[in-house]
Amino acid sequence: MRVLFTPSGTGLGHVGRCIPIAKKLEKNGAQILFSTYREGLEYVQQEGFQAVEAPDIGVQVKPDGSIDFRLTTVDPGPFLTGYTIMKQVDAEIDFMQAFKPDIVVSDSRASSLVAAKLLDIPRVCILNQFQVFIPRRNRFLKLARIADATTLTLVGKVWADVNHVLIPDFPAPYTLSTRNLHIPKAYHKKTRLIGPIISVSSDDLPEKMVLRKKLGLSETKPVIFAPISGPAKERAYFTGIIRQILGKFPNDYQIVMSLGYPTASTEPVNGENLIIHGWIPNRFEYLKACDLVISRGGHGTLSQSICYGKPTILVPTPSHTEQ
Repeated sequence: MRVLFTPSGTGLGHVGRCIPIAKKLEKNGAQILFSTYREGLEYVQQEGFQAVEAPDIGVQVKPDGSIDFRLTTVDPGPFLTGYTIMKQVDAEIDFMQAFKPDIVVSDSRASSLVAAKLLDIPRVCILNQFQVFIPRRNRFLKLARIADATTLTLVGKVWADVNHVLIPDFPAPYTLSTRNLHIPKAYHKKTRLIGPIISVSSDDLPEKMVLRKKLGLSETKPVIFAPISGPAKERAYFTGIIRQILGKFPNDYQIVMSLGYPTASTEPVNGENLIIHGWIPNRFEYLKACDLVISRGGHGTLSQSICYGKPTILVPTPSHTEQ
């Protein structure tokens, strides 16, 4: 069996939840290929999977990491954006014709679903949210109404024109993305809320204090874990601010911060009570060992913290409606 995974390469969340599925399938004899871009491509390659680089589609951000909708609509502009999307579809067709997958698994990427549809290949789509929303500020209100109607019709049909839509979220009333999961009845039969996709269960790890001893963490102080996730441009401002704040915490706490760069050194920089890692490959050990999580409002981080039973302080990115 040949499986082509096509996750969004923006940040590590989409790729991160496809990797455990890919590893399980590979263990059962499947041949795996990833098509992605940006941070996602580096992460997949680091995990040892074959990968091809797809054309990048990104958004413009402000210095504080918030999405700049005005700049995004102007640069690169609607025509160039449409051209880039067509380049993505064309590239995916080439990848599929060369790899000949039996199934395509997309995580939040429409272009690969369109390509697979054209080639009559079975398709599965993984989504955080079924619909896309524009911020409800006065200056964006008219754009939001138009965009919501358009995306519900166009994007919704792309998501739904697959064999299965899998949403790694909890069923109501515990759904995380409550506002974004108003799924039209026509799509209910093929849509499933499957719960978070987590590669390491808390039950499979040693006890909390055993992990603290292994990781060299304090066995008496409260431990704060700050895994910084998301696209590099969006998280840069937050990383700088939170690093300054955590560095001023009293010595009553021990803090471990991960900057979230897969290719960075795993050697930490030790401060008085703040330990900074460029990358932590065993993040679930730190998650179980900690008392509190501080991070951005990523779907993956929130899901993992809930599954591990950790109190969490989240700082959503401005204008990021999913968060």
